[in-house]
Amino acid sequence: MKSITVEAKIENVDKVTEFVNEVLEEKECPLKVQMQLDVAIDEIFGNIAYYAYGKGSGNATIQIEMEDNPPKITLIFIDQGIPYNPLENKDPDITLDIEDREIGGLGIFLVKKTMDELSYEYVDGQNILTMKKELA
Repeated sequence: MKSITVEAKIENVDKVTEFVNEVLEEKECPLKVQMQLDVAIDEIFGNIAYYAYGKGSGNATIQIEMEDNPPKITLIFIDQGIPYNPLENKDPDITLDIEDREIGGLGIFLVKKTMDELSYEYVDGQNILTMKKELA
């Protein structure tokens, strides 16, 4: 397992994405999967950066683990911010016209639709969001 810890600021999303993409390229990850993971990283890390620490600041740790049979990536996002489970958000009604939809929720909805497994837990003062995606 590899990990990176960065300050939870939106300008660090590129560092996190590059860190994950280096591992994915070593494993010859399909471009479509890499793009889905990039969107998920942007959404999850962005939410941590914007909301986890309120007006304060803190860190986020991203762990990555690769499995071979079947080829799968596990990404774990950990922060010590305000307890919050984004998976409990009500999915947006995408059948409505854009002007009739409520603002927000589309990013986590996309993450839910593109990842194979998602889980959240709050343990020892930490938000832990785990995403799994098969590479094949």
